[in-house]
Amino acid sequence: MNANAERPGSWRVRAQQLVSYEVRIREHVFRPDRADVLEIGSGRRRFVVVDHAVDLLHGAGIRAYFDHHGVESTVLTVRADESAKDFGTAARIVEALDAFGLARRREPLIVVGGGVLTDIVGLVASLYRRGTPFVRVPTTLVGLVDAGVGAKTGVNFNGHKNRLGTYAPAALTLLDRFFLATLARRHVSNGIAEILKLALIKDARLFDLLEQHGRRLLDEKFQGVTPAGDRAAVAVLHAATEGMLEELEPNLWETELERSVDYGHTFSPTIEMRALPSLLHGEAVCVDMALTTVVAHHRGLLTEHQRDRVFAVMSALELPTWHPLLEPDILAGALQDTVRHRDGQQRVPLPVGIGDVTFVNDITQAELEAATAVQRTLAPSPPLPFP
Repeated sequence: MNANAERPGSWRVRAQQLVSYEVRIREHVFRPDRADVLEIGSGRRRFVVVDHAVDLLHGAGIRAYFDHHGVESTVLTVRADESAKDFGTAARIVEALDAFGLARRREPLIVVGGGVLTDIVGLVASLYRRGTPFVRVPTTLVGLVDAGVGAKTGVNFNGHKNRLGTYAPAALTLLDRFFLATLARRHVSNGIAEILKLALIKDARLFDLLEQHGRRLLDEKFQGVTPAGDRAAVAVLHAATEGMLEELEPNLWETELERSVDYGHTFSPTIEMRALPSLLHGEAVCVDMALTTVVAHHRGLLTEHQRDRVFAVMSALELPTWHPLLEPDILAGALQDTVRHRDGQQRVPLPVGIGDVTFVNDITQAELEAATAVQRTLAPSPPLPFP
């Protein structure tokens, strides 16, 4: 602390906090001989928040795990989807925490569920007693490769996606692909969209893997049913996790607003919220990526052949490449909201070929209308159904 000589009665305080967290690939984390889930904390009690659907499928095994290790567990089940991703759900978790009487320094929260639930519980952990350690066990592919590996938490508010949130990474995140065995096929496809995002803006080899093995990964749900499928699943998950962390680590608090991992996230937040509950997060991201792929092609940033390869992979992965909400007024509003979020500039990531990225600040309404017209012609006919 230093007194300000030019301003008597004023002091400048400078402090630093080291941030360190671990993301670990670990299979069958709730098998009795595994201790990873209990590695953080010293107490013999745990408060565990579990997605309702996950609890129906895995709840007995999760409870048996804590019993085996002699740890008293209180399990709160939560129905978590985008429509319930709000502050009311977070408040109910806080109320249950109070009833449990959590000792925050030795009893970390544990959350087991998809990206929506890990976002909500992460927000709760960051707020409860001004910060409570927590452990994440993502159970969806979006959770494994996107929501579960970063520092952002949040809930939707006032019709906007993740309008309330914090930066609060889990002390430990455990990535267990075997939870994906019980995931609906559509939700596996939904998660692959976030992997495709990374491939298109930074990893041409990852794109090749998705082009060659994406359909097999979708069919096998990353379970390694065949030797080729197992090799592909391991390679893709490792590349996606490492690639995401490489992008996040030097800019964890997003002080630099040109973020390549924002690819597919310029128009998709508005489209996703407008389409609720019919469009999943990764599906909305893919619609955005399809649009900006066409924009990039029109600007000469990638060839027609590369554009068509991207659309072919999207379709093979059963992802939508167009949506009826791609209307001029909706896109204009989405871009306006993004500009506010990105401090007055568009900072729109566009692919350069396959595996690189650039940022632009001059996308026009006419350009978007021309791109959506082409985008619609490139979409499968008939398009993928929207429930």
